[in-house]
Amino acid sequence: MTSVSYSSMDGLDSGGHMYRPFSVFSVLTLTLLAMLVVATFVWNLLVLVTILRVKTFHRVPHNIVASMAISDVMVAALVMPLSLVHELNGRLWKLGHVLCQVWISFDVLCCTASIWNVTAIALDRYWSITRHLQYTLKTRKKISNVMIALTWLLSAIISLSPLFGWGETYSEGLKCQVSQEPSYTIFSTFGAFYLPLCVVLFVYWKIYKAAKFRIGSRRNNTITPMAEVIIIFSLFNTFS
Repeated sequence: MTSVSYSSMDGLDSGGHMYRPFSVFSVLTLTLLAMLVVATFVWNLLVLVTILRVKTFHRVPHNIVASMAISDVMVAALVMPLSLVHELNGRLWKLGHVLCQVWISFDVLCCTASIWNVTAIALDRYWSITRHLQYTLKTRKKISNVMIALTWLLSAIISLSPLFGWGETYSEGLKCQVSQEPSYTIFSTFGAFYLPLCVVLFVYWKIYKAAKFRIGSRRNNTITPMAEVIIIFSLFNTFS
């Protein structure tokens, strides 16, 4: 008993690992993080329930928004609570190898899916503005469903690759982290961040140019009244 008490006073637990005593600031920080977990889960769940219950939302791009809400709900339910436990343990992983792999895999899966869903929404807006005559509701539904399927497929490939031998998720020393294999790091960061970022920036730049061109055309009176009606209707249908 004396040795355990003495080691605890020195900042060591019974296993000989360092730990940090809780301060008022750390307690407030963890409380805010817990509230953020609950708020994220409830908010995205309400978005998902609203889309499912209100019939006017049963159309694109709301199915892409629902896909993004699902990924965010999964983050709040499966990733953020374990992240909170990780913080409580001083960023030391004490939950075992299997749960570490599950946590990291869901983290990468859901975050990557959320990013690509944002990219899909941007592409849907771009096509509905620039190709409003060819991009019919039927075509829009098919393309949006394909984009959702590709989003989750790519996210699954990026997140599950370490489970099949591409690097190691769990490292020694009570640490749980994403695979540090250089080739996987390049593949995952490019596929989960840089590629969708480039697509979104390019798409919104094209949307800006299209909007600027139409505003200039209106000032020069080169757009017929019927064309103006078509453009306004397509813009309203896109952002509604």
